[in-house]
Amino acid sequence: MHVCKNMIIGIDLGTTNSLCAYYSDEGAKIIPNRLGKPLTPSVVSVDEQGMVSVGETAQEYALLHPDRAADVFKRFMGTDKKYTLGDHTYNAEELSAFVLRALKEDAETYLKEEVTEAVISVPAYFDDKRRKATKRAGELAGLKVERIISEPTAAAIAYGLYEKRTNTRFLVFDLGGGTFDVSILELFENILEVRAVAGDNYLGGEDFTDLLVNEFLQKNEISPDALTLRELGRLHKAAENAKRAFTDEDEVSIVFPYQDEDKEFHISLKDYEALCEPLLEKIRKPVQRSLSDAHIKLSDIDEVVLVGGATKLSTVHNFIVKLFRKFPDTSINPDEAVALGAAIQAAMKERNEAVKEVILTDVCSFTLGTEISVERANGMYEAGHFMPIIDRNTVIPASRTERVYTLHDNQDSIRVNVLQGESRFAQNNLLLGSMTVRVPKNTAGEEAVDITYTYDINSLLEVQVKVISTGEVKKQIIKGKSNEMSEEEVQQRMEELSYLKVHPRDQEENRLLLLKGERLYEESTGDTRVMIDMWLRKFEEALNSRSRENIEDARRELKEQLAELDNL
Repeated sequence: MHVCKNMIIGIDLGTTNSLCAYYSDEGAKIIPNRLGKPLTPSVVSVDEQGMVSVGETAQEYALLHPDRAADVFKRFMGTDKKYTLGDHTYNAEELSAFVLRALKEDAETYLKEEVTEAVISVPAYFDDKRRKATKRAGELAGLKVERIISEPTAAAIAYGLYEKRTNTRFLVFDLGGGTFDVSILELFENILEVRAVAGDNYLGGEDFTDLLVNEFLQKNEISPDALTLRELGRLHKAAENAKRAFTDEDEVSIVFPYQDEDKEFHISLKDYEALCEPLLEKIRKPVQRSLSDAHIKLSDIDEVVLVGGATKLSTVHNFIVKLFRKFPDTSINPDEAVALGAAIQAAMKERNEAVKEVILTDVCSFTLGTEISVERANGMYEAGHFMPIIDRNTVIPASRTERVYTLHDNQDSIRVNVLQGESRFAQNNLLLGSMTVRVPKNTAGEEAVDITYTYDINSLLEVQVKVISTGEVKKQIIKGKSNEMSEEEVQQRMEELSYLKVHPRDQEENRLLLLKGERLYEESTGDTRVMIDMWLRKFEEALNSRSRENIEDARRELKEQLAELDNL
């Protein structure tokens, strides 16, 4: 076996399973773990003696001692969520470090040399905070993290998309154990460009297993609270086995011992697919959003590539065929594609002559902007609105500038709040940082500043504020560390819409219409987003007028406008 000097390995740090690979004379190869298997379950346990176990051992230990084990923690990477394993407490970053350390040790044993560097993959929809937490997990495991690479980009490399015909569009459908990504990539010459990404950090194969768990409990009239953690663990494993059995069977069974009695549950594939409909609908929306953001139609996609173990589920596979009206490429094991691609990317970093060099571009996964005040029909200004500066899915590195003006006479400063998110309202987006600049006192609207956001490939945002009249420039690097909320908390806040406070807006039809407008605003970019914002502001003016006639006319108009847009 030929091994490169100072080898960099590729790692797929997954929600359910993790694995690593290296590049040899024969191409990218998966590195087997200490059990001789390619996949290492992303499970960590700590026994009563304080011994940490990772993988299948931890998985088995968890069935006996669920209070001393943790899994699916990737979903909470970059958050403050704590896991108590016996007398020890860890966050998701630290638990991931245990998994990465195990992979590092397995690679060193297999390759018979020290491994100190790695390329680690993350979901394309991971924000800056989650990416940085992943990098820190690698460093905690004793690895220099050469690059964080998006999972769909790694998969595209593994499939050799960069060696296929030019001017080709690929859609990478990545459904893992706990996260879902869809990415659209375009190849021209030796440049592999990510056109758009969308996804859900809380959707994956685990959710398809949970459907069977919940259905079993409901049919047998058992409350989840009546089961111990150990019993819940065993039931989850039985449901996972039943889910996988659907690959070959039209009907599956779960037999589970409960209170000295075997409880049984039978379900047909047809009934299971009906249960899956809400999850499949959640999959459909990011696909539609990515196509919209890339400004292309479904028919423009030349090839669909499947990644992630959950795509093996027959229900998911059949849904994909119907959705895209074509059979996807499954020539590489979906479980292994990302790790293989990460290994090829590592070989590119090593300047391995056997690997064709390809330029990879990425996109900004979330919209970056600032807080502004907008003028109402009565001439008054309303604070708390969001002004996008770099739209989501803008190819990075990118630099964009917007100009804002003073609102008040003799105003002597302007505060720039740096925000990340998709809501029209500043308070519903993530505050990354802020900076204040002094401006000369003058008549309202006479003083202005140019706000420039520059976002690079390493997920660093530089904010520059230039005072037009004096030429003074202030810069700051934003690293996205000031807000410690989890993704779930951010989503919850986005749903707490401010219009609920205003009397006419609590009427159901108005609420529904505004919610639809907010959703379409968050799904859109560019001129379409500006247009929707204008429509919604006009409707809000009608609501503020308290005139029934004005409200009804405005509602009818907005309803038609949104319906036309929603049907595009």
